[in-house]
Amino acid sequence: MNKTKYINFILALLLLSSCSLTKGLKEGEYLIYDVDLKGIKKANEVKVKQLIKQFPNTRIPILNFSPGVFVYNIGEANYDSVKVAQKMASIQAKQRDIQAQLETDPNNNKLEKQYYKYANRTDDLKKKLNYGNWFMRTGNPKTVHDSAKTAESEREIQNYLVNHGFFEAEVSTQVQRKRKKMYITYKVEENSPYLIDSSYTKTGDANISRLLEMDTENSLVHTGQRYNQDNLTKERQQVEDLLKNNGYYTFSKTYIEYNVYKDTLDKNVVIEQVIRKPSYAEQHKVYTIDSVIFEISTPTEVITDQEVQREYDDISYIMYRDRYSEKIIDSRVFIDKGALYNRAEVLETQRQLANLDIFRYINISFDTLGNHITTRIQTQPNEKYQITNQLGASITEQLPGPFFSHSLRNRNLFRGLEIFEFNFRAGLEGVASATAEGGVYRSRELSTSASVIFPQFLLPFSRKGLKRYGRYNPRTRTLIGYNYVNRPEYIREGFNTIIAYNWATRNQRQQYSVNILDANLIRSNLDPVFEERLLELQEQGNNLINSFQSSYVSSVSGQVIINFNQYGLWQRNRSSLWRLNFESGGTTINLLNKSHFQNRSLKYFQFLKFQSDFRRYIPLSRKSTFAYRINAGLAVPYGISDGVLPYEKYFFAGGSTSIRAWSPRRLGPGSFTPQTDEEGYFDYRYEQPGDILLEGMFEIRRELFGYFDGVFFVDAGNTWTLKEDPTREGSQFKPKTFVREIAVGTGIGLRMDFDFLVLRLDMGIKAIDPAQPEGERFVLDNLSFKKPLGEKGQTVFNIGIGYPF
Repeated sequence: MNKTKYINFILALLLLSSCSLTKGLKEGEYLIYDVDLKGIKKANEVKVKQLIKQFPNTRIPILNFSPGVFVYNIGEANYDSVKVAQKMASIQAKQRDIQAQLETDPNNNKLEKQYYKYANRTDDLKKKLNYGNWFMRTGNPKTVHDSAKTAESEREIQNYLVNHGFFEAEVSTQVQRKRKKMYITYKVEENSPYLIDSSYTKTGDANISRLLEMDTENSLVHTGQRYNQDNLTKERQQVEDLLKNNGYYTFSKTYIEYNVYKDTLDKNVVIEQVIRKPSYAEQHKVYTIDSVIFEISTPTEVITDQEVQREYDDISYIMYRDRYSEKIIDSRVFIDKGALYNRAEVLETQRQLANLDIFRYINISFDTLGNHITTRIQTQPNEKYQITNQLGASITEQLPGPFFSHSLRNRNLFRGLEIFEFNFRAGLEGVASATAEGGVYRSRELSTSASVIFPQFLLPFSRKGLKRYGRYNPRTRTLIGYNYVNRPEYIREGFNTIIAYNWATRNQRQQYSVNILDANLIRSNLDPVFEERLLELQEQGNNLINSFQSSYVSSVSGQVIINFNQYGLWQRNRSSLWRLNFESGGTTINLLNKSHFQNRSLKYFQFLKFQSDFRRYIPLSRKSTFAYRINAGLAVPYGISDGVLPYEKYFFAGGSTSIRAWSPRRLGPGSFTPQTDEEGYFDYRYEQPGDILLEGMFEIRRELFGYFDGVFFVDAGNTWTLKEDPTREGSQFKPKTFVREIAVGTGIGLRMDFDFLVLRLDMGIKAIDPAQPEGERFVLDNLSFKKPLGEKGQTVFNIGIGYPF
C-alpha cells in the first residue's frame, strides 16, 4: 500500500512538471520543444546550427523540468516594471537636487558621496528595468515560437550555404504541433558544391603584381577547393596587409574586388581578383619614413614641461623631463628612418611600448608630404606609484578562506624604465590535519616579496642585442621574498631569491622563462605528533623527515608555454595549451667537494624534475564543449639528497584541480593501502607525495541557464615512487603493473560563470580505487538507492574558483 502511494506521488510529480512549461501559454502560442537540423553532410554543421535563432529551454530528462524557466518565473512573479520606473524617477529627482546643491557648494564631500550613491542606484534600476530582476536575468524565459525568427533562421542557413559553395542548396522548414508544443525541423538539400577551377589577378601596377606573385604560397584561394566566401574576405584583408607592410600607406581593401564566374554544368567557379587604381593618380603611392619623433608629455599640469630634446639612433626625443632612457625606448621602436612604411612594424612598436607598462597611452600618427612620412609617437607617463589592495577568498585544499593582499608598484625606478614591485599577502584556509582524527583545521599563510623588473636582459648586454631582442619583450626579474606557512603539522618559513629571464615570441604563441637562480632557505618547526610519525617512518626506511628539516634548496629551471589558437581567451574555437617545465636542483654541488655539505645543520638537495601539462578545448555544439588535460611529471633525487626531494618538489594527486574523487594530495602512491580507522574505512589524514605523476582529466561542459553551467567529468591517474618505499607497499612504479594502479573517478559539477569570476562545485565519486585489493578495485557499484553517495569517503565534494583547466 505504501509503495503504491509513493508511485502515485512520483507519477503526479512527473505529470505536473511536464505541464509546467506549457502552462500559461496564450491562444496560438506554442512552446518550442525540439529543434532538429537534417541534411548537412559536407558543410559545417556546428556553424549552421549557430544560425538558428530559437532553441528549446534546457530541461532535466524524464522530469521535463527546466530550471532556467523555473528561476525566471520566480523573478517574473515578483517583478513590476511600473514600480521600478517610478522608483527610478524618484531616485533621479533626488540626484538632480543633489547636483543643484553641488553647483553652489562644489567642495561638499558629503553631497558628492550622496550624488554617486544615487548615480549607482540609478544604474542598477536601469538594468532592472531593461533586463528584469536578478532571477529574470539569471533564468531563461520560455522559448515561445516566433515565426519571424524561424523564417530568419531559414534565410540565414540558405545564405551560409550559398556563401560556402552550395549555390544550389535548398532549405525548408517542417513544423509539427502537439499539445501546445512545437517540433521544428530544418531540412537541407546541399546538392553539389562548386569547386574553384582557377583564379587570377588584374592590376595595372607592376610592383603590386610582383608582391602578390611573391606571396602566392600564402594565398587562401586554391584550385580544387570548395568555394568559400570567408576565404575571399580573409584574402582581401591579407592583400591589404601585404601592401601596407611594403610601403602602401594609403592603400585599403576597398580597392580590391572579386568577381566570381559560375559554370553550372561543371559545378565550378573562376575567381577574378581586381586591384583598382586610385582615382587621384595612375598608381598607388609607396611611402618612405622621413623622420621619427618620440614625445613624452607631462603627466599633469602641476609638473612643468621642460621640453628636453635629444637625438638617439635617428629618433628625435622630446621629453617633459630628462628621466627616461632613450636606448631602452629605442629597443622597442621598429619604425626606422629611410625604410618603407610597414604597418606590421607600427603595430609591433605600439605593442612593445605598451608591454613596458610605463606609458598611459601610445598614439602613433603620420604626416605625409609627397611620398614621405613623418612619424610622431606621442605618449604620456603612467602613474609613478600604483597601490592595489584586494580582499577575497581562495581555496587550495578543502574549505575556502579569506585573504588580503597589498601591492605597490613604482615605475621607472632607476630612470631605465624599470618597475619595482612590493607584494604582501595573508590568508586563512581550511585543510585536513594529519595529526588528529578527522575534521578540518586552519592553515595560515603569509608571504611578502620585493622585486625589480628590468625591460632587458641584464647579461649578456650589448646595444645590438638590446635592439635585436626588443621584439620579444625581454625582461629580467630580480626578487627577494619571505613565506610563512602555519599548518596543523608544521610551521615552515622560507627566504628566497630569484633571478629570472622572461620573453615571448612576436605572435605570443610561445612564452619562455628561465630562472638562472632560485635559492631558498627553509626553516621548519614540526608538531611533536607529526615529528613522531616521521621518525617512525624513518625507522622503517622512509626518509621523508629529511624533507621537513631546515634546508637550503637552489635550482635552475626553465618553462615553455605554447598557446595554440588563444587558449582560454574566447573558448569558441578549438584551442590548446602545452606547458613544459624543467628544473635542476643543487647543480653547482656537482662542481664542489660534497664532503663540505655533510654533517651540517642545513639539509642540501640535488634533483632533476620534469613536467608536461597539455590542455585542449573542443566545442561540440553551440552550448556544449569537450575539454581535457594530460599532466605528467617525473622528479629524480640524486647525490647528497639520500633519495629524498624537497617537500615542495614532490608530486601529489587528488583535489579540485586533479583527481576530484580523492581529497587534496591524498591519492596514491600506486596501490598503497592507507591505514584504516576504527570503522574500517581508509584514513586519509596523511598527504601522499610521489616521484612520478600521470593524470588525465576529461570534461563535457554544457550551458544550462543564465550564469549556470553543468559538467560531467572523468578523471584518471595516480602518483608513484621511483624506488620501493618500505612504509608504503605497492607505491613503486612498475611498467607491468602501473596500468592496473590507475585510479578513476567520475562525477558531475556546477559552475556559476560570471564575467569576472567562476565559482565551481564538483562532486567526485571513486569508480576504480587502486588501494583496494586486486579484483575489488571497481567500487562504483557501491552506489545504490539506499547509498546514493556510496561508502564513507567514496564521494568527495570540491569547492573551487575558476575552471580546473
